[in-house]
Amino acid sequence: MKKKYQKAVLEALNRTRNIKTENLLEEDIRHLPEIIQKYLRYVGAIGKEKIINFRAEFKGGIRSKSTDEYMKLRSVQYNFTDKPTRLFYIVAKKMGIPAIGIHLYRNAQAIFQIKIAGLIKVVDAKGQEMNQGETVTVFNDMCFLAPATLIDKNISWETIDPLTVNAKFTNEDITIGATLFFNAKGELINFISKDRFETIDGKSYKNFPWITPAAGYREISGFRLASSAKLIYKRPDEDFCYGEFELENIEYNCKELK
Repeated sequence: MKKKYQKAVLEALNRTRNIKTENLLEEDIRHLPEIIQKYLRYVGAIGKEKIINFRAEFKGGIRSKSTDEYMKLRSVQYNFTDKPTRLFYIVAKKMGIPAIGIHLYRNAQAIFQIKIAGLIKVVDAKGQEMNQGETVTVFNDMCFLAPATLIDKNISWETIDPLTVNAKFTNEDITIGATLFFNAKGELINFISKDRFETIDGKSYKNFPWITPAAGYREISGFRLASSAKLIYKRPDEDFCYGEFELENIEYNCKELK
């Protein structure tokens, strides 16, 4: 699984290595809703290079039921913006037994696989629901981890009020929607989409609102970013928080695999 992940990253790095970048300017953001402009200024995106790709490292925990303890994890991911791509590798442990997972999203198609002890495949998810759901995740990453990418021509915006906007993001034949919530400082504090699916085994899918409240804005690699987030499905009977993540490091416009 790690080799499959690394191969996908190397292919994307080779594809983007020679793309020249320009700096993000005020004129690039004038078409955006005022709160998105404020957010981009707040995070410090103006005057810095536009983003071709990024590499992010997280630590945190995941669980499959609200009564379970969180299973500790570490993850690393590469995202690419020329052709929306998200390559995610995760290592976790439960009762001392290692679990390895990959999310690979390329050409608007996604797979999600988990193996226990490196041998037993317990999740093998793919198909229309995964493709749509990972498109939501890609857009969520753009919003929180790479705000400069919100100038993308494939995003359409609708202002709801001074601190709230609706967005639609299109990649190939998939269009997803989300609502973004900001505070008065210009921090993005919540993201809700009704276009993502919950699955435990990769076979059955349920469509619940997906919510990712974020906090702890601090300086990371020259940008002021949210350092922590929760992953929540709003089920009819509960708000199920299945993941908590803390951003440890992020690098932009990478040239090599780490």
